[in-house]
Amino acid sequence: MTPAGRAAALLEVLRARRPLVHVMANLVTMQAVASATRAVGALPVMALAVEEAGEVASGADALVLSLGTPTRERLAAMRVAGREAARRGAPVVLDPVGAGATRYRRSAAAALLDELPIALIRANRGEAAALLGRPHLLRGVETEEPERLDGAALAAALAQAFGTTAAVTGAHDHVAAAGKVWVVENGHHWLAATSGSGCMVSALAAAFCAVGDDRALAAAAALACFGLAAERAAARAGGPGTLVPALLDALYHLGPADLEAGARLREA
Repeated sequence: MTPAGRAAALLEVLRARRPLVHVMANLVTMQAVASATRAVGALPVMALAVEEAGEVASGADALVLSLGTPTRERLAAMRVAGREAARRGAPVVLDPVGAGATRYRRSAAAALLDELPIALIRANRGEAAALLGRPHLLRGVETEEPERLDGAALAAALAQAFGTTAAVTGAHDHVAAAGKVWVVENGHHWLAATSGSGCMVSALAAAFCAVGDDRALAAAAALACFGLAAERAAARAGGPGTLVPALLDALYHLGPADLEAGARLREA
């Protein structure tokens, strides 16, 4: 089966199983993330309080930890949820938003990576470089001059450094694990001008990881699905402002056959 065919098969399983994804979300993008997760066929739950984080994680099929709006209390809840997800064998996805922007975010990301069995790191190029202790060209949470950073090399280094699967997103996305690198060429440049595109794709990656044993392929399938939906949405939208609602429609209507025909997914 081709890589695109394998991605399509995962989408079909996801739609049938409707995995429950516990997203400890960036408050800036929570609504968009919940909507995108539902549109692709999964079920989102947003539980941030330490009092319920473990209980919710005990019933979820995957967990997303976002550093978009970190606080001491939220990080404590992430640890509780992460330990419960790990106990059950549910995949934990780390989205280290702005990891190089402040010392606090860098230390928070390092602590979560040290304490929890992270199944997937989903980062932009600047965040990936920051996690590796390299010059990262971050301004706030955005990567400046991303073309100066090699996404494939960053993904491979991140996967090796932390013993996990790493997805580094950009104009082309790269997913690395165990010496293998996938390249995903789907997407649209308007995504870079919308708040929440990275957060949405982290949640979709968690949903795909919940139904696929090969975490690298699952993450690549999620990126291809999201990128293809963005291409279809951009054909009907007038710009970034109308892209997001069109993207939700495109995700909802994207079927396995569409993904198999349109995914531009290959091994590097």
